[in-house]
Amino acid sequence: MSPATPVPESGDAALELLVHGVGGATPQDMLDDPRTVRITGDGTAAVYRRTEDADAEDHPERYAGRPVPEAYCWSNLTSGDGTRALWLLLLPFMVANLAHWMRPPGRGGSRLVRFYGVLVRLVALTLTVLLTAAACEVALDLTAWQCAAAPACVDSASWLGFLSAERGGWWSVPGRRLAVAALVPTVLVGLLWYLSNRTWSAYEAQRPPTGYDNPPPPTPGDTTVDAQSRAALGRPGFWYGRRIVARLRAAHTAAGFLTVAAALVTAAARHDSAAPGAGAVPGRILQAAVAAFALVVLWVVCRRGRSENRLDLRLERVLVSWLPGASLALLALAALYAGWSRPGWTSSGTLPGDAVFSALTVAQGALVVALGAVALLLQRPRRDPRTALRGLGGPAVAMLACALGGVMSGGVAQRVADWLDGPATPGMGDPGPRISPPVLLSWQASVIPVLLLLLAVPAALLVARTLLAARRLRPEVEADYAAADERDPVRTGQIATGRARAALTDSAPVLVGVVSGATLLLGAASVVGAWASGNVPGRAFDGAHPALASLASATQALGSWMIGFGFLLFVTWGRRAYRDPSARRTIGILWDVGTFWPRAAHPFAPPCYAERAVPDLTWRMSSWTRRTGGRLVISGHSQGSVLAAAAVWQIEPATRRRVALLTYGSPLERLYGRWFPAYFGPEALRSLNRTVHCWSNLYRATDPIGGPVRVLAEDGRPAVDEPVLLDPVAYGRTRDHPLPEPILGHSDYQADPGFSHCRGGLLARLPSALPRQRGAGEPPERDAPGRGDPGQGSSGKSSG
Repeated sequence: MSPATPVPESGDAALELLVHGVGGATPQDMLDDPRTVRITGDGTAAVYRRTEDADAEDHPERYAGRPVPEAYCWSNLTSGDGTRALWLLLLPFMVANLAHWMRPPGRGGSRLVRFYGVLVRLVALTLTVLLTAAACEVALDLTAWQCAAAPACVDSASWLGFLSAERGGWWSVPGRRLAVAALVPTVLVGLLWYLSNRTWSAYEAQRPPTGYDNPPPPTPGDTTVDAQSRAALGRPGFWYGRRIVARLRAAHTAAGFLTVAAALVTAAARHDSAAPGAGAVPGRILQAAVAAFALVVLWVVCRRGRSENRLDLRLERVLVSWLPGASLALLALAALYAGWSRPGWTSSGTLPGDAVFSALTVAQGALVVALGAVALLLQRPRRDPRTALRGLGGPAVAMLACALGGVMSGGVAQRVADWLDGPATPGMGDPGPRISPPVLLSWQASVIPVLLLLLAVPAALLVARTLLAARRLRPEVEADYAAADERDPVRTGQIATGRARAALTDSAPVLVGVVSGATLLLGAASVVGAWASGNVPGRAFDGAHPALASLASATQALGSWMIGFGFLLFVTWGRRAYRDPSARRTIGILWDVGTFWPRAAHPFAPPCYAERAVPDLTWRMSSWTRRTGGRLVISGHSQGSVLAAAAVWQIEPATRRRVALLTYGSPLERLYGRWFPAYFGPEALRSLNRTVHCWSNLYRATDPIGGPVRVLAEDGRPAVDEPVLLDPVAYGRTRDHPLPEPILGHSDYQADPGFSHCRGGLLARLPSALPRQRGAGEPPERDAPGRGDPGQGSSGKSSG
């Protein structure tokens, strides 16, 4: 929480702090002026003003009746340099992290809440193991074990010549081939650790401004303090995840190294246990050591969650440094053990990847089911009909994270297998080198066409419902524009269709529920099919009816192609985003929504930009009101309204009395309230309304993202939602609008006449303050002004 605001110095100043939405915005667009100056901040996130407004506080007579506009630009937090495109590879981790925040409301210290967090963290841990296991499958099994042992495969991949078993070189021993190949997953885990540590130093490790951890005592009779204490986003340690991310990073890094070590030890120990003598003892010792370290990792992941009620400045430095380092040392011992000379050891068949991937799939399914049971128990006492999937949004999204991880892992394995064995379908015994990924991965690829077919049914129903809704909305559109001189069926249809399409957002829970449920059932079916048949789908149905056998072969071939093509498309998109700033901004929109939340479940997820943006906004509001004693309207569009709300929750009561909140095109209730009910549910939004001095929300029926916040009038406060804005502002050509007005949807809210009227009403409701002269030696308002950075994005004041 920010420091308390002292006695105001001047009551004449008024400021509008603009916060853009997803996709980014330039300060020039936000302020509608090509000449801007940076007031405070850096090249990543900063506050800007028009050049002529830089010294506005010294000349209040210039701004009688209007606020000084000020823009906070934060787009570079999510779409900065080209390396951000690599975050696409972290998409499953980001989705798993979202599941943590989607739990239904519950008492902060209840056992169910803590158990929910433990289950999500375990799901996140399985994703790290799955990614590492996929890398081991590609490098160790497909390449070093299978391809290097097949002369035809080595001939087509000459770069594997030094590992060829046929040539009999020093590296041709199976264990040494595996040890060399283990460098690939080891480097991958090290890269994830590096990225997480670098972003941790830039985000979580940055301590909030002085005073956050020492809030002033409650003011007697101040009910807003109680309201803030009940709001999760107003807790002092909510935006400071230094300790939990460091712990989880150590555990997940160790889990990755242990997965590679287990792959090496298992392959060598399997050979040693079949050979006579005591050669199996070192392998058993190493296997026991890997199991013991795995138990330590589980203990670290399950023992402690986030600390939000206070700033947790502690850091287990011994644990954070010892656990990954010891796991890496154990991996080195496993590589030495596997590289021992073992006469007569040859590589045949495949490594035991089926058991690993099957166990991971079963574990993920069991964790998701348990997560669903806990979510239902949390949801039962406080049922809200608007909560997405009746409180099962978190388990559904966790299932999607597992599905994304499976698609990426299976896509890599299938694509590499297709590349190594040429045109043959993996596992089908076609002519040429027979390079086969685990059978389960072929089964999982085969269910993708079935999943898409199932998804087409609700998609078609939604299209039909949208067409019917557009027809049904025509009379409503004509009634809204009753003053129009004449009716145009085409224009009416365009507006009605825009409203009907915008309503599709409210159907997202249905699609997510269908995909998650079908994924869970089809995943279970794929495990059963792989275990029961021990063969790929194209071979499992040999001897069945010809139509069924043909269907199985077709789904396997189609699924293998689709999963490989999907992975290539994914990589191509990431490569294009690395080179193309416009494509990088598109990816930045995904991160704007997905990385708002702190990393509470997965340390390798992209970093939380709000841990920088929320303190920035909080500190700016506190410092400006302290210096001027003026009135402040924080004006947030789209995702910017979520940042504005989070910042308002963090400021002190003395500052809140001088702050009004204006949201427009806001997803606070429509998206965040439904999917994150514990943090933006009805009670949380009512608390926000009691926290801030006054709040107004603008929305359009054609906006697919923003909507009403549904906070009604209470305790003498008016309802938050203003009357719905007409879009377009004029039906046809008028004297004021001689050309046809566009349907704006989610953009250009500030162009609507109702915007300035609403902002003026908020300023009028804020109390005035007694003036006081600035003290001697008071520092100036600006901090090292500089020219605004061009090219931070587009669609400034109308950014969505």
